[in-house]
Amino acid sequence: MGAHFDNDPLTLPTITTHPIAAAMGAEVVGVDLRTLSDAQFADIETALYHHGLLVFRRQPLTHAAQEAFTERFGEHGTDAYTSGVEGHPNIQPVIREPGPELPLFFGANWHTDSPFLDRPPAISMLRSVETPPYGGDTWYAATRIAYERLSPAYQRLLEGLRGLYTRSHLVRARQVWEADPSVRFDLVATEADLAAATPHPLVRTHPRTGARSLFVDVNYTLGIEGMTRAEAAPILRHLVEHVTQPVFCCRIRWEPDMLAVWDNRLVIHQAFDDYGDHRREMYRSTVLGEIPA
Repeated sequence: MGAHFDNDPLTLPTITTHPIAAAMGAEVVGVDLRTLSDAQFADIETALYHHGLLVFRRQPLTHAAQEAFTERFGEHGTDAYTSGVEGHPNIQPVIREPGPELPLFFGANWHTDSPFLDRPPAISMLRSVETPPYGGDTWYAATRIAYERLSPAYQRLLEGLRGLYTRSHLVRARQVWEADPSVRFDLVATEADLAAATPHPLVRTHPRTGARSLFVDVNYTLGIEGMTRAEAAPILRHLVEHVTQPVFCCRIRWEPDMLAVWDNRLVIHQAFDDYGDHRREMYRSTVLGEIPA
């Protein structure tokens, strides 16, 4: 596998990007997201579709400012887990208070945001307010690059296949844990979960760039339409292992007043519950996506 990817730095009319890793991700400097011109926003969009993930440091945004920046990309996305903060229903709190490691940690394991929805979020944003002195990083993997590095034969195998995306098993496990934290539970989906799951293509096409990428993760992609579990399992396992190779990844360390913006059609991500003695306060917003095709 060649080591060179196309995550080269961009020098656009109003911004410059500094890649984080070889395969994906970049930091944008010299902009204030509260006072963006139309030209600056257009360059940010171009950079996002090129790098998959953009990081902005030293951005002391309010909830209202984050909402306003999100709306420049499009309509707010549906949130499947929280109802937002008071007065700002589209700003979702992601707060971890100090304490022992949680058996169900929000954002753990490789995932794309809410793929079980008919129209999953196209773009997600996460803003940091309070961060631990170490730990709490977020790891990203480039699903476009991963698709391009599959063999032509395997790409043909995936044509027309639709994954089955569900969160029923996670909801059930959460209910068991909240009722009695001492009770053991598993995260295995049942046949009923799969029968009610939302089908989407395992390979999707980006509506703005035409790029093709894998649409698969650990948390929510639990079957393949028309296949038995035994038939689907090795395909899904191989795809997840392939996408999450370190060479396709980048990892960001948080500090206060950062904003990360990523395109769920181009990357998957995961968080780590490795800062139990410290507090982490973040706020997420999303942009409504299209029906994957």
